[in-house]
Amino acid sequence: MKQKKKKITILFVCLGNICRSPSAEGIMKQLVLKAGLQEQIIIDSAGILDCHQGKLSDARMRAHATRRGYQLDSKSRPVVSKDFFEFDYIIGMDDRNIADLQSKAIDLESLAKIHRMAEYFGEASLFDHVPDPYYGGADGFETVLDLLEDACKCLLTHVSLDLDK
Repeated sequence: MKQKKKKITILFVCLGNICRSPSAEGIMKQLVLKAGLQEQIIIDSAGILDCHQGKLSDARMRAHATRRGYQLDSKSRPVVSKDFFEFDYIIGMDDRNIADLQSKAIDLESLAKIHRMAEYFGEASLFDHVPDPYYGGADGFETVLDLLEDACKCLLTHVSLDLDK
């Protein structure tokens, strides 16, 4: 009898789901595809707020990501209670996201699924969060992509170990 392959689900979360979390989703999807793990690792993104629901990522973020070869095609949606059942990892970009996620968590098991993106920084370990680039200039978007590329590589290594268990 063929054993079913284990799946791991990851939800990236930022405030409005138009800059940081969809970028993390796009970067992680590309890394997972290159690793041939797209059937085993499921990735999505959401926001704490619903004010951008149904909209594509910020045009500036998409432009910066496209120049690096990433496609940001998901549409914004808010975090919902169901996410705490469906995702193994719920990863917030900064302390405010983490606090908001913790207030939305439905039980202790849900709380245990919440992680800071900074937990997965490797080379970017001087940072303690992924800053919101929305009100800044081009440098902010590039910094976010640098941080997310670093963290997503380390996260993929971490998650791959979970797949082997």
